[in-house]
Amino acid sequence: MKDQLQTYLLGFVALMTVVNTVLILTDDDGGRMIQPAGAAGLNPTSADQTVSTTLDRNNMDKAQDILNDPAKYSQPEPAPAGPTTSVQFAESAHSFGTIKQETQNEHVFSFTNTGGEPLIISNAKGSCGCTVPDYPKEPIPPGGSGEIKVVYSPGKQVGNQSKTVTVTANTEPSTTMLQISAVVEEI
Repeated sequence: MKDQLQTYLLGFVALMTVVNTVLILTDDDGGRMIQPAGAAGLNPTSADQTVSTTLDRNNMDKAQDILNDPAKYSQPEPAPAGPTTSVQFAESAHSFGTIKQETQNEHVFSFTNTGGEPLIISNAKGSCGCTVPDYPKEPIPPGGSGEIKVVYSPGKQVGNQSKTVTVTANTEPSTTMLQISAVVEEI
């Protein structure tokens, strides 16, 4: 277990170093570096320095998620080509309230294509592996409606949790953020 934890930690540090190098974001002034989410405290000052940090359960879940699916933390999904339309969600946020660890919690976000062109959702992606969306793959005609089902499985997470689902479609703007939240109690 200790060796596995050490391997995950070293992999997480290596991946975050790569992410910091590749995904350098600047503000409108073009000067200030903004770190990607989760990178705080992981800035080695030299290659020879050993980065030591204590990972709580939430960070360990995130480290494992990054190692299992590094593409999820890279560039955003490109918008579909072609004419744009508009979409209206019945709600953009949902709170599960208080839930237990190791449970599966489902919520459905309903939407309507309010534009004049077919709505094409090219992707829906959760902010972590614990948040899994399912979205319609077929075009939604103008005036038509659909649903995005989101399953949140907190695993070992504890306390206040807030997750997002990024929906990419042929809309302007091309991404819509849906939010879920919960207070996770230890079992």
